Parts: sequence; structure tokens; C-alpha cells
Amino acid sequence: MGYFSNSVNIFLAVFAALFPIVNPLGGAPIFLNFVRGCSAPTRELLARSVAVYGFLMLLGSLIIGAQVLLFFGITLPVLRVAGGVVVTSVGWNLLHQGDEPAKRADGTPLDDAHAKDQAFYPLTLPLTVGPGSIATTIALAASHRSTFETDLAMSVSSLIGAVAGLIGVALTVYFAFREAPTIERVLGKNGTNVLVRLFAFILFAIGVQIIWLGARDLLGEIPRR
Repeated sequence: MGYFSNSVNIFLAVFAALFPIVNPLGGAPIFLNFVRGCSAPTRELLARSVAVYGFLMLLGSLIIGAQVLLFFGITLPVLRVAGGVVVTSVGWNLLHQGDEPAKRADGTPLDDAHAKDQAFYPLTLPLTVGPGSIATTIALAASHRSTFETDLAMSVSSLIGAVAGLIGVALTVYFAFREAPTIERVLGKNGTNVLVRLFAFILFAIGVQIIWLGARDLLGEIPRR
């Protein structure tokens, strides 16, 4: 039961941290602006492609992102503090952002003939999965690295929960982008902003927690007299 609870907790942490950065609901109108000239089947294909590409990018960041940084001599506590600062900064910026989605919506509309070539860039990177979400995924992986190294069963349950969280984010991207016209009509600007702000505050709190974990480890390394 403890392993199941751990998987659920990791799932919630990963999903809550990445959802406001990936921001499927806020990105749906932007996606729609790009693909408004495409047919409905092409829009659905693009939504699925963006979700798959985004999941693979985040999965790669989760599995090898922290190891790559550690390879260059960056210690785990420092990585946690740096990653926590990034996560906190992103959460803070999301809490205080203005009408940025409207600014990001500028772009050349696509048609069926050219849409598939741009499914990865720019629709996935950086429109959907950008540096902020990649850095957040690396920071989350680093914050649980010590568990991976000490308890195999717990590490497996953590990995299952983390991958499930990434799948959850990818599914929200797919459904939000596929149903972008409906979301645009139902939520409106105010409804989208309220939801984004709620998850942004959760993200800010997660960033503070990651910073504290790293700072606590760094303070513990200071020799006591």
C-alpha cells in the first residue's frame, strides 16, 4: 500500500508541476490560431503528434536529464537548489503574467500541406514543451534521486508515478488541442486565467520545497565545530 501511495503522490507532484508550465488550456487557443486553416482530421493528427513528441521530450528529461548535469560535476544538492529556483521562478512568473498567450499567438497559419512538417517545431518545441517544463522535469527527478539509489521497490513505484504524470500531461495536451475550438468558446479568457493561476501557485510551492531539500543537504555538509 505504501508503494501505491508513493506512486500516487509522485503522479500528483509531476502532474501539478508540469500542467501550469505546459498549460494545455492556455496553449489550445494558440494552437488553434496556427492550425485554423487545417481540416479537422489534420488538426486531430497534429494534436496527437504534439502530445507524443512532448511526452518523449519530458520522458528523456526525466530519465537522463539529471544524469547529464551530474556528469559535469554538479552535485545533487546544488542541482536541487538550482532546479528549485527555476521552478519557483516559473511559478512566480505564471502567477503574475499578463496577456502573454495573446502575444504568443502571433504566427503564420498552417494548411494541410505544411502542417505535418511543423508538428515538432514550433508546435511542440517551444510552443508546448519548452525550457521551463524541461528544467522542471529535471528538478523533479533530482529531488527524488536519493530514493532511487537506496530503495529499489520505492524507486520503481516513483518511476511509475512519474511516467503516469507525464502521460497525464500528454493526454491533457491531446484533448485540449483537439478540442481547442470548444475550449475557446466555453472557458473564455477569465476561466483559463483562473485555472492557470491555481496551478501556478502549486508550482511555486513545489519549487520552494525543492529549494529547501537542496539547501538542507548543503547545510548538512558544512563541518560542525
